[in-house]
Amino acid sequence: MQHVLAPIAALLAAALASPAAMAQKKYDQGASDKEILVGHINPYSGPASAYGTIGRAIAAYLKKVNEEGGVNGRQINMISYDDGYSPPKTVEMARKLVEQDKVLLIFQPLGTPPNTAIHKYMNAKKVPQLFVATGATKWNDAKRFPWTMGWQPNYQTEAKIYAQQILKDKPNAKIAVLYQNDDYGKDYLEGFKAGLGAKAKTMIVKEASYEVSDPTVDSQMAQLQASGADTFFNITTPKFAAQAIRKAWDSGWKPVHYLNNVSGSIGSTLKPAGLDKSVGLISTQYLKDQNDKAWANDPDVLAWTAFMKKYYPDGSLIATENYYGWCVAQTLVQTIKQAGNDLTRANIMKQAASLKGFAPGCLLPGIKINTSATDFAPIESVQLARFNGTEWVRFGEIMGK
Repeated sequence: MQHVLAPIAALLAAALASPAAMAQKKYDQGASDKEILVGHINPYSGPASAYGTIGRAIAAYLKKVNEEGGVNGRQINMISYDDGYSPPKTVEMARKLVEQDKVLLIFQPLGTPPNTAIHKYMNAKKVPQLFVATGATKWNDAKRFPWTMGWQPNYQTEAKIYAQQILKDKPNAKIAVLYQNDDYGKDYLEGFKAGLGAKAKTMIVKEASYEVSDPTVDSQMAQLQASGADTFFNITTPKFAAQAIRKAWDSGWKPVHYLNNVSGSIGSTLKPAGLDKSVGLISTQYLKDQNDKAWANDPDVLAWTAFMKKYYPDGSLIATENYYGWCVAQTLVQTIKQAGNDLTRANIMKQAASLKGFAPGCLLPGIKINTSATDFAPIESVQLARFNGTEWVRFGEIMGK
């Protein structure tokens, strides 16, 4: 009965609406009375394929939203392509989405090098490159790139927090750094050095980089261990993070080990590395950790678990990426809700830059999403956490903006 009544109600509302109200409906390519077409690019294959589950979790959440009536009566349909974490492929997929599939926007394309490859194209085309899945600092550049916006805490802010913690706990630390040799890795490294300040030159005793095409980071880890470092900053994606954690353990190197947030997933990184070998790792969190007993009865975590069982039953309940996907998708839905019937690309960006105190329950208490026309960094706070062999245990205060 509901399916019959809904169209009748819509027709009645349309008949009663004034011409001025009807004229308020504005659409760009990819939007209509019935549908909003969203593009998405994810590494379902290749060296960063551990992140592929994010795309599946987002698709599952949008399916849930659509089954519940969509947003403002419209279905959100997502076309998702695999780029294998290869920037040339990302360019190909972005062009296909914009020029052939004619999407309204591209949401959550993953990775710093892939997003860098399409950065200028998206802005030249004036198509939203929205809530990108990378914390590079450059996504918060509303003046030069008004069509690109980040979502997660930026890498430099996170790295500065690790540096502050090291200066506080171990001011004479000898630090070794492993980083991915691209914009992602270098962004973290720059923030880390800025956080250490003048002491960076003396405290960092060895740096080693790797390419995403490298089969392992074993040789780099051997170099870092040989440096005599007692502190290790691990700037890697999940595959290489797991290798580094395992190699450090197997070789008997036991530095104070800081792991960047993007590889903090228990399911995708720590479990493959060995949970016993991951004890003592320090990272940051801004999302509730669904594996943490502290959130066992939390309404949002319970809602996420029920969602996963119904809409993504094959998805891991311990992989942080699946919780992340659920959370970032809520931010997209909120932006579209705020856009109302003005589904132009310009208004989508305007609404994305008008999120005020938005606090989906998936974020840690005290962390909220705030954006403005000059601030394209939605989440700017994190909390330190240490892995105890079973779960991440948060400590200290919420840090950041």
